[in-house]
Amino acid sequence: MTSTASSLLVIYTGGTFGMVDSPYGLIPGHDIESRLRRTLATLPPARQAGLADFRLIATPTPIDSSAATPADWQRLAGLIAEHYADHAGIVVIHGTDTLAWTAASLAYQLQGLDRPVVITGAMQPLEAPGSDALTNVEAALRFAADPRLQEVAICFAGRLLRGARSRKWQAREADAFVSPNHPPLGEWVDDDAVLYPGRGLERAQRGAPRFELPDYAPLAAGAVPRIVLWPGLAAWQLEAWLLDDRVKGALLEVWGGGNVPDDPRLAGVLAQAVGEGKLLAAISQCPHGAVAIGHYAAGQALSDAGVLSGDDMTPEAAVAKLVHLLAQPLPDEERRRRFLTPLVGERAAP
Repeated sequence: MTSTASSLLVIYTGGTFGMVDSPYGLIPGHDIESRLRRTLATLPPARQAGLADFRLIATPTPIDSSAATPADWQRLAGLIAEHYADHAGIVVIHGTDTLAWTAASLAYQLQGLDRPVVITGAMQPLEAPGSDALTNVEAALRFAADPRLQEVAICFAGRLLRGARSRKWQAREADAFVSPNHPPLGEWVDDDAVLYPGRGLERAQRGAPRFELPDYAPLAAGAVPRIVLWPGLAAWQLEAWLLDDRVKGALLEVWGGGNVPDDPRLAGVLAQAVGEGKLLAAISQCPHGAVAIGHYAAGQALSDAGVLSGDDMTPEAAVAKLVHLLAQPLPDEERRRRFLTPLVGERAAP
């Protein structure tokens, strides 16, 4: 898709960024556009001049990101798709708790981007003393105006990270997000947005974005659980999760390079779930590095059961991908093939 649009679209969804003080603590604030423009006007004139014009849309009800579901991911992707062609880039202001989950989901739904979609937020409200909100949104606006960026990215604390490679890693600190297995796409250096060559997605061909916007509603209420193994996990516990008819797939977070307990009963539950057509995948509990299912004897049960390797994916990217694939009318083998295939740079190439 080619567009001559030069303005940006800012979508405000809620989160700490727009909150204000009250006698009961922080609460969602109103008039976010006037507040944002007033705060941007405090920047030095040269930095104000470097910002592209933007239009702002606020979702009807601010979302507390800790309560977000796949249905919210779907609505946001639909909103972006609706307005995408009219703007040179898009900035999404989002709560930080599940920001990385939303970023991963948007990456799968908005495949084939030919312009930036940059997600940001803040650990402190916009008007709070020493807030990180102004710095984050200024950098996000600058990166979103760079046509060389053609993917979903997170801009936070001076770094631009791939959306499908990122995690929230700090509960309080401003430097809240990391990308464990992929280097930053860019950084904010000397009041300038710098993209690093060779780190962004390279589109195989030009043309219209190949957006995939399936209906997530049937999966929004817990159909794809995330199960972190712990010492003493029993087969009946895994059975309670995986063999429930409401479960359509699951992410297993296993030990080290892809290990599970040597328990035939656990292996039997995994095999039964896969045999029922459920899409199971595994990643390591270690934030850095990848699983290699079957490399150790202790992980052979995963391979034998048909559990898919998530390689070096984050939990956020793996769960969002399972939801995305299960929401589409695909044959089981095609779902499995696509899970193992890098779609948006979310995992290492085979």
